[in-house]
Amino acid sequence: MREKKPLENIPAVAARIRAAEEELRDSGRVVIRYSGTEALARVMIEAESGEAMRRHAEAIAEAIRAELGI
Repeated sequence: MREKKPLENIPAVAARIRAAEEELRDSGRVVIRYSGTEALARVMIEAESGEAMRRHAEAIAEAIRAELGI
């Protein structure tokens, strides 16, 4: 990865993060960050249901892959 653009500054990724945060509100947590040692981004979601966790994690990860190729 050449440059670690702030993920919140990439519109498609920011939109997916916002959607997850709005849906989860006080019942979950969204943590997205670049790895310090590998060329990848970490997507961590805490939610009351496994379905919501998987849905949001995959949506955010897909946006990151589409925009950054990682």
